[in-house]
Amino acid sequence: MSDTLKGYKVAVLAVDGFEQAELIEPRRALAEAGATVHVISAKPGKIQGFKHVDKGDAVEVDATFDKASADDYDAVVLPGGVVNGDAIRLLPQAQAFVKAADNAKKPIAVICHGGWLPVSAGIIKGRTLTSWPSLQDDIRNAGGTWVDQEVVEDGNLISSRKPDDLPAFNRTLIAQLSKRKAA
Repeated sequence: MSDTLKGYKVAVLAVDGFEQAELIEPRRALAEAGATVHVISAKPGKIQGFKHVDKGDAVEVDATFDKASADDYDAVVLPGGVVNGDAIRLLPQAQAFVKAADNAKKPIAVICHGGWLPVSAGIIKGRTLTSWPSLQDDIRNAGGTWVDQEVVEDGNLISSRKPDDLPAFNRTLIAQLSKRKAA
């Protein structure tokens, strides 16, 4: 474990149906870099992960949207999973959390179907990002530019397409946070 991100707090926003690797792997990489990582959700207890369409592991929730604030975190991670992405985008508190993080120019790292929340939060217009291919129309309709790349950085927004992109996604997020710490 390094202390590259010691003192940093990162919020992972998810609900039942998240893609397991897209929550677990960024959380692990951030913790190994020294960051404190909290899973924020709509309800306390545990949320259910999936490995594609198969049930995966449940993850403990650290705080709920009504108790957490984007002001308390240095970055936000939005894992995918079709069920998670579709459900979380409808939660006004999740949208407000993402808008507040974006207004503060905090890194928002989104992968796969996690891109639906920034679309619904209204922060995509004029930005370039990637996602699971089925989201490209949603991104374009929200005024964004969709590209098919492993990882895309557009200011504070970091995006990737799928679990295979997690190594590049994690490296990019940690590098962006490290640059902020050095500044």
